[in-house]
Amino acid sequence: MNSCSRNTADTVIVLDFETTGLSPDHGDRAIEIGAVRIENGRITDRFQQLMNPGRRINPFIEDYTGITNAMLRDAPACSEVMAEFSEFIEDYHLVAHNASFDRRFLEAELRQLRRPCTGEFACSMLVSRRIYPDAPGHKLGTLVEYKDLPTSGTFHRALADAEMTSHLWLMMLDDITDRHCIGDIPFSLMQQLARVSKASAPAFLQRWCRQCKG
Repeated sequence: MNSCSRNTADTVIVLDFETTGLSPDHGDRAIEIGAVRIENGRITDRFQQLMNPGRRINPFIEDYTGITNAMLRDAPACSEVMAEFSEFIEDYHLVAHNASFDRRFLEAELRQLRRPCTGEFACSMLVSRRIYPDAPGHKLGTLVEYKDLPTSGTFHRALADAEMTSHLWLMMLDDITDRHCIGDIPFSLMQQLARVSKASAPAFLQRWCRQCKG
């Protein structure tokens, strides 16, 4: 696939981390990565792996994720998993729900390997606030129920969350196309949409539609 194809919003890597805590700046590490590759609007590949952060995780994280210290004891080290994951994501653009969180951990883990993160990020949560302002909330689980998206019923495991985020992302692209007649949505449009105010999002998409037709 050429680099131009990867500039469209329907060709991305959707990822999710489970971690020992909230911030790599405070020494927290990844304990699981899950990712889904979408190409031309179709899921074509997946990546999932537990990883050993080099120390025990606390009971709250065990309860929240269902990932136990026993499960991590024999898992490969973060460096091994992240080197493999770096090959998986190549130079694709990246999507995550609450992307600032996942971006910090991805960049921190790759930094330890002296590997760059070349793809740009978009946040499905911020976009959903502009596309679905009437939703009862914009947490992933709430949006999955609101849009009746496919789900295994599992939350806070990396691959399951990445799968649900993928379905949400594709649904948002479809809804933008249906409402605003924008085909072949650029990744940059989704990034910009995440940054405009919620009130101005409809006008922003209408202007983009007129520019495309002009």
